[in-house]
Amino acid sequence: MKTRKNLLQRVAQIMSRSVVFMTLLVLMLCAFSSCRHHPTAQPRSLIDTLTMGVDTNAFRTTHHYARNYNFRVSSDSLELTNQLPEEKVSGLQVDSFVVDRDRVLVVADIRIVKADTIDSVWVQLAQDNSVSGWVREGEMLRNVTPDDPVSRFIMFFSNQHHQYFLLLLIFLILGYTVSMLRKRQAYIVHFRDIATFYPTSLAVVVAIAATVYSYIQQHDPEIWRHFYFHPLLNPLVHPFPLAVFLGLMWLILVLTIASVDDTFHHLEPMEAIIYLLGLFGVCAFNYLFFSTVTHSFLGYLLLVAYIAFAVYQYITRIRSPYICGNCGKQIHSKGRCPHCGAVNE
Repeated sequence: MKTRKNLLQRVAQIMSRSVVFMTLLVLMLCAFSSCRHHPTAQPRSLIDTLTMGVDTNAFRTTHHYARNYNFRVSSDSLELTNQLPEEKVSGLQVDSFVVDRDRVLVVADIRIVKADTIDSVWVQLAQDNSVSGWVREGEMLRNVTPDDPVSRFIMFFSNQHHQYFLLLLIFLILGYTVSMLRKRQAYIVHFRDIATFYPTSLAVVVAIAATVYSYIQQHDPEIWRHFYFHPLLNPLVHPFPLAVFLGLMWLILVLTIASVDDTFHHLEPMEAIIYLLGLFGVCAFNYLFFSTVTHSFLGYLLLVAYIAFAVYQYITRIRSPYICGNCGKQIHSKGRCPHCGAVNE
């Protein structure tokens, strides 16, 4: 039994270090890939094409992209028209071709067609092989994402289908945790928690970040839209609300690493895995709940109440400032040790 226990502890340590290493690796890849955007090389004839009737600076300010901006096809396909948009709007017969998923396209030209009652903005997109075609801006934006990993990550989690899947995953995790609680006295954040403030901090910061995200979407969505087209992960280069949100994202990453590492130091491997499942389920629920209820003023009151509840639970029931003189484990207060039964005065 002792050998088996040592083996499980060794596996837990390896898992903890692997999670920390992979998280840092993904962070570095995302950070470096979003620091500078490298446009795809295009033929000179396309780049030198003058945009008629479009103020490039004004268009970039309102639409957040302009000529030479790169997009990647995110849907199954995107249909482009060979002829000029005026010909299609006039009802003339035109030819078209299809661009497959994951193809990179560059904005070669932008044209305002006032006669088009559906969408007056038309965009010419070019492939690497000098083939180009026109498409309405609305249709284009529904089928492409900026050619940046951070932008694709944002689009992935903004998709309604993925939100439903995330909600289902939350219920599965919470249901699994509840079933384990019935079989044994498992640890869970805010209630039967471990003696560390990292998990409580993680859950609270996720709730605050969800509230800030909801605030941005309601009061200044153009800030988020600009970040979607130009995703820089440095909080110092963005307006204040977005800078706060990105700062919270960095803090969430640090707290996640600390929570995973500290959990495996406090609990046995199986108990640690069950606890982390419950913790991530609570964080996911906090994200969905507070990003929804903060559409009204009541949501902000609920956030304050939740923070007060989390801090109160930690101080009164979880915090363990003492160490048992007999077994060396952390205890909440002086007196009889709940682990070995020794009396500490």
